[in-house]
Amino acid sequence: MDTGSYYEPVDEHRYKPTAHVGGAWDIAEQHFSPLGGLVVHAIDRHLAGRPGSGLLLSRISFDILGRLALDECEIRVETVRPGRTIELLEAVVRIAGRPVVRARAWLLAAGDTTGVAGGAGERLTPPDDLDRWALEELWPGGYIASLDIRPVAPPRPGRTTAWVRTGLDLVAGQPSSPLASYVTLIDTANGIATRQPPTEWMYPNVDLTAHFHRQPTGPWTGLDTTVAFGPTGQGLTSSVLHDVDGPVGRAEQILTVRPQP
Repeated sequence: MDTGSYYEPVDEHRYKPTAHVGGAWDIAEQHFSPLGGLVVHAIDRHLAGRPGSGLLLSRISFDILGRLALDECEIRVETVRPGRTIELLEAVVRIAGRPVVRARAWLLAAGDTTGVAGGAGERLTPPDDLDRWALEELWPGGYIASLDIRPVAPPRPGRTTAWVRTGLDLVAGQPSSPLASYVTLIDTANGIATRQPPTEWMYPNVDLTAHFHRQPTGPWTGLDTTVAFGPTGQGLTSSVLHDVDGPVGRAEQILTVRPQP
């Protein structure tokens, strides 16, 4: 396998994960983060097959339906609600013929709103002068080991702001859009602001929703993240999303919280 990418293409719709996709909860499973980016990559390829529409992906929601085996996956994209100014797409990821992720993406018309832009918040401290955090000491798996993570301030239980980037390609031999590369790193959020040691508690997310008020640029994904646990087994990971120019949107992940067996 090509050690310089997260996935290798098999054909137009199928991809094989490399060892760099190995999960944090189970190294024999795919970490969802690069798979989320791969879904956006598949959406980009779906849109590239038709004339330019001037629409921008402004929200994407992922529902994780089952175990993400470290095996070949197939992604099919279809248009649910066509339109000239608003469009809804759906992507389904299948492993061994079984749906494991269902994603829906809203595309909204692009336009010049520079004159009224505002309210997003302040920039984060740039990553260049920050020290790397060896998150692989806390979490196993090929995905976490592939990352360059730089906290803006010392991480605290349930609260961390950090920059994340990778030197790997998303798909070997295929260029990826800035948005697909950016989304590839968002699901890292649940692992950087741990409230409890993962050796004692489990808190995987069953979904991820990201809203964008501005299209992000790379290579850094900034995650200003807070994790809350409720009293009845649910948790919430909430992140303000940044690139080096400032906030670009928000992400939310619902967690199932339970002690390790």
